Amino acid sequence: MATCPGGVRSGNLIDYVDRALHGMLPEVALQPDARLRRRWLASYVDEVVTRDGALVDGSRDPVRLRRYLQAFAANTAGVVEHRTLYETAEVNRLTAAGYDGLLAALLVVDLMPAWHTNRLSRLTSRPKRLLVEPALVGPLLGVDAAAVLRESDLRGRLLETFVISQLRPELTVAETSPRLFHLRDRDGRHEVDVVVEFGDGRVVGIEVKAAATVSRSDARHLIWLRDRLGDRMVGGLVLHTGPHAFPVDDRIRAAPISSLWSSLG
Repeated sequence: MATCPGGVRSGNLIDYVDRALHGMLPEVALQPDARLRRRWLASYVDEVVTRDGALVDGSRDPVRLRRYLQAFAANTAGVVEHRTLYETAEVNRLTAAGYDGLLAALLVVDLMPAWHTNRLSRLTSRPKRLLVEPALVGPLLGVDAAAVLRESDLRGRLLETFVISQLRPELTVAETSPRLFHLRDRDGRHEVDVVVEFGDGRVVGIEVKAAATVSRSDARHLIWLRDRLGDRMVGGLVLHTGPHAFPVDDRIRAAPISSLWSSLG
């Protein structure tokens, strides 16, 4: 089986969750001691909500900022109404908007815009909210790998956040100026986790699954998008935690998450 950076082998959900919680920041990426990594990540969160937040805007309340960041972490990779976050954090809308700007400036959070095309109607315009560093889910929500594995919703959110965090730096060096979006209709009947749009207008759709097996049903949203975009959609990919890559439908393939690395070597 293929091995990707950090020792993740395809076909092992536990390893993928461990890798997502390991951290990609230089100070933790090469640290072999899990206990020290957790301490460093917790200290990093403390610095963001106290020292770094004060340096950018000294009027920010660190207690409320931490609550807001915790609510953000619980909804990472989600298309969530802003009201849900600021009511959970017990702050008002204007304060929450300020927190969004602050955390984005500190490169802690990112908003993935919704994708639109005149070939589709009734698409949501809400962004997808993402932690830039997926490992911050651990200290912010007080969870470890075992807790993530027990909670299917959090597991899916963490893996999707992890995959997007791996895609982001690759796109910065691509010659075709690709950009990342998400797609979801207002009824919630169809959604695609990631839409990669290239400079010439072509797109690739990506779905992230925590399962080790993939069926045609798992690719139904990609099939729906392909049928409506025609040749503009050059391909679709279902990334999963199993060991094998295989075709699912015309121009749509399933592949291990580890192929993001092994295909680059």
